Amino acid sequence: MINDKLPKIWYGGDYNPEQWDAPVWAEDERMFKLAGIDVATINVFSWALIQPSEDTYDFSSLDELMDRLYKNGTYVCLATGTGAHPAWMAHRYPEVTRVDVKGRKRKFGGRHNSNPNSPVYRKFAAKLAGKLAERYKDHPALVAWHVSNEFSNYDYSDLSEAAFRVWLKDRYGSLDALNKAWNTRFWGHTFYDWEEIVLPSELSEEWDGNRTNFQGISLDFRRFMSHSLLECYKIESDTIKEHSPNVPVTTNLMGFYDELDYFEWAKHMDVISWDNYPSLDTPVSFTAMTHDLMRGLKNGQPFMLMEQTPSQQNWQPYNSLKRPGVMRLWSYQAVARGADTVLFFQLRRSIGACEKYHGAVIEHVGHEHTRVFRECAELGKELGQLGDQLLDARSAAKVGIIYDWENRWAINLSSGPSVALDYVNEIHKYYDALYQQNIEADMIGVEENLFKYEIVIAPVMYMVKPGFAEKVEAFVKAGGTFITTYFSGIVNENDLVTVGGYPGELRNVLGIWAEEIDALLPGMSNEIVMDKAWGNLSGSYKCDLLCDLIHAEGAEVLAEYGSDFYKGMPALTVNNFGEGKAYYVATSPEAGFLKGFLANLCADKNIQPLVTAPEGIESVQRVKEGVSYLFLLNHTTGDLSADIGATERMDLLTGNKVSGSAVVPARGVLILSDKN
Repeated sequence: MINDKLPKIWYGGDYNPEQWDAPVWAEDERMFKLAGIDVATINVFSWALIQPSEDTYDFSSLDELMDRLYKNGTYVCLATGTGAHPAWMAHRYPEVTRVDVKGRKRKFGGRHNSNPNSPVYRKFAAKLAGKLAERYKDHPALVAWHVSNEFSNYDYSDLSEAAFRVWLKDRYGSLDALNKAWNTRFWGHTFYDWEEIVLPSELSEEWDGNRTNFQGISLDFRRFMSHSLLECYKIESDTIKEHSPNVPVTTNLMGFYDELDYFEWAKHMDVISWDNYPSLDTPVSFTAMTHDLMRGLKNGQPFMLMEQTPSQQNWQPYNSLKRPGVMRLWSYQAVARGADTVLFFQLRRSIGACEKYHGAVIEHVGHEHTRVFRECAELGKELGQLGDQLLDARSAAKVGIIYDWENRWAINLSSGPSVALDYVNEIHKYYDALYQQNIEADMIGVEENLFKYEIVIAPVMYMVKPGFAEKVEAFVKAGGTFITTYFSGIVNENDLVTVGGYPGELRNVLGIWAEEIDALLPGMSNEIVMDKAWGNLSGSYKCDLLCDLIHAEGAEVLAEYGSDFYKGMPALTVNNFGEGKAYYVATSPEAGFLKGFLANLCADKNIQPLVTAPEGIESVQRVKEGVSYLFLLNHTTGDLSADIGATERMDLLTGNKVSGSAVVPARGVLILSDKN
């Protein structure tokens, strides 16, 4: 439970009353009650109001707001306000603004424009966090702390360059070790003094986003910037903890956001929170996968849905409305996959600047007689009725899919083999193949205990970190099933190739040698040909993107390529290793192949689908104290039925008892408990 002051699924979101006058506040409080709002995230961007000058703080408005919300029955997730520094700070201390990748010095403006390696910024941010924590630590409304907002973006200033050198000294200890790790004898880059090292910007090594001359330098820079921004979070979090040790501290993450290693961040967060903003055409399985990743950051611990929109975004190319029922449906999708809060951005629409057309519970018309408000109020009532039944319920998945930010950075920075290779998309293909068959999977990091799972899938494991190959071998030897794919086992943590043949350190457990990698042009394809039927697989299947040319070294060949000069070479292998099996998928197959392949492996491990259901039904299960809660979500505009088996279950939302064929209304939700 996030905070036992409020033992239910929290409902509410970002609230910015400083943008309004007192008469509007009274209306907000009335409408919060109508909607069932019980948590407001406040003070997210109020630094300039609280601290109008370097030596002056004014908490009077925040005092009044905290008291007023509590009196109205609304608890507070209190932000530190440090997501945007005041104008006076940038004016007096220009070092606090960032320098971009092109070497241009930013002026005051926007947000996320604070240099994370500025001592001035860090000093003022920590001081403000400390004053807030000291002042409000015992306030009865306080249920969580929210540090800054959506940490993001890199800095290329002289301050960050100096800090990068310090970080490198700590990481490598000596220039000899650094030169070796970066392979600096290439292109005459050997460094003889730490001061010779510069940041990899468009003034030095990088161009066009992720294109770089030196992968090792650019990879370490990404590690360093993730570390620098994390240090800013930790400075505020640690300061808060000195005064308020028992209230959870978080910051809002952004799913698969590229620039920060959230597995490392999670180690320093009391609870994960994240902002969910899919487009109208985002595959629902991709949103599901992202929820599962957020749950997986802290070993399956439930998370906070910190932001979603009740209706539409303002920043996408096409800001479509959420169709009737979709807000409720997607809210329950988050709950099904581990969210113990449903929070919005925002509770009332702004009237100016870039977020004035971002959706809100209270629209510009200012009253409750809107479709959006009615839907929000209905959901608020349901969440109130659910109480604490679902809080802290966990996943019981037996399949784990490995995702690693550093591996993603290394793939993106790679000087080949194909610009079309997208690590996240390749991960999603495997996740989606399970999702479509109602088989659950956890999204996990490379540090996770693999023995929690029967099957572990590691698509495109290009970078093999120290100890990972040994973990895989121990897992498989003990009876686990491991799957990896083309372009795996190529480099170590420094992006240096592991010589002796691909897939490097994974070669032993996989029983293969990959001699070459063919990159197929757009529109080109090959075939995976099954010599004989295997469970759900038979015949041939299309494949594209990359094709590894592999040789079996003890592994059994299950399928071969169907064309080109490597026709007849292995495309799918399995290696018996100890009590388990290790599979290698040498190319990127079509969806039909992956569904059949993973269905075979799950059947072999007796991992059964949660339900039998047509396309459009999403099924998820959370377990708490021996009770399972089966969520059925219908993502279509027509009623659908799912076979849930003979066991009678009760729908928590209606009280109806269901067994056998369960009808899920269009864009509807069932939450079925097996508690007797």
